[in-house]
Amino acid sequence: MAYDFKIRSAVTSTGKTAYYAKTTGLGDPEFFVAYKTKYEERFGLYNVSVSNNLVYNAADYVTEFGFWAYFIEATAKVESQGSFLCLNTYDRAYFTFGFMQFAAHVPNGDFVRFLRKLLTLPNALEYFPRLRLIDDRIYYKNDTGATSQLENDSSSQKLMEYLNPTTNEVEQQELICSARFIHWASNDPKHRRVQVEHSISLYKENMKKYSKRLNLNGYPAKVCFMICDILHQGRGTYDRISYALDTDSHEKAFQNLCTIGNTHYPTRINGLKAHLKKLEQAGLFNKKYKADTNEFV
Repeated sequence: MAYDFKIRSAVTSTGKTAYYAKTTGLGDPEFFVAYKTKYEERFGLYNVSVSNNLVYNAADYVTEFGFWAYFIEATAKVESQGSFLCLNTYDRAYFTFGFMQFAAHVPNGDFVRFLRKLLTLPNALEYFPRLRLIDDRIYYKNDTGATSQLENDSSSQKLMEYLNPTTNEVEQQELICSARFIHWASNDPKHRRVQVEHSISLYKENMKKYSKRLNLNGYPAKVCFMICDILHQGRGTYDRISYALDTDSHEKAFQNLCTIGNTHYPTRINGLKAHLKKLEQAGLFNKKYKADTNEFV
C-alpha cells in the first residue's frame, strides 16, 4: 500500500515557513520536510538539515566499494555536509536531491538515472505509486492504467514538472514528492545505498572519460579528484584544467587546479582541500590512477 502524507506548515521564530509531514494511519512521528525560500524570481523548498545517522561516511561503505568510497567523500561534504536528505526545488533544475545534489533538469542525467534505480527497489510503489520503469524509462500511470513517458534522451521536463509543477509558488505536489523522498531516504537503507552506489558510479564513469581526454594515468588521487569536482560543479573547462596540468610537478598541478573558480567558490575549494588533507594524513588518499583498469592503486 502506498504511503499517504499529510502536510503541515508553521512559521518559525525567525519568520521562516517550515513544512512538516506525517504518514496517515500509521502512527509514525511527524518529520521535517523543508523550508520555503525564494531564489531570484523562483519559489521553492530547501532542506540542508544534518542528522548524525543520515550522513554519508565513507568508512561505512569502504568494505563494499573500496577506495571509491573515500574518493567521493569530499564532494559529498561540500555539496551537502553529506546529508542523505539534502533537497532543493527553487532553481532551474526544479528538483534536486541527495548528498551529491542530483539535479532533475538534465536528460539522462544524474537525477534521472538515480530515480530509475530507486524505482527498481521493492518498496518503490509505496512511495511513487504513479511511476513505472518501462524499458529503462520513467513513465506516469494514470487512473485508467494508461502510461505516459516523462523523460527521454532530449528532455526531462515532464518529470521535472511531475515532481515540481512550477517555481512560481510552493505547491502541494512539490511538497508531497519532497516528503516522499525525505521519508524514503530516512527510513530505507537500500535507498541510501542507491545514493552511494550511484554517486560512485558517476565518478567512476567520469574518471574513465576524463582520463581519455586528459591522459591521467599515474596521477595522484587528489589531482584526479579535484578534476572530478571541478567538472561536477561546472566551475571550469577542459581547456582550463589542461592548462593547470601543464607542469612537471603533480603537487603544482593540484595547486593550479585549486585556483580554478577560487574567486567565486573559495569556501567550497577550501573545504575540499581541508578534507583531502585529513584523508591524506590518515593514509587513506595516497593512491595513483591506473587508466587501463580505471582504478586507484
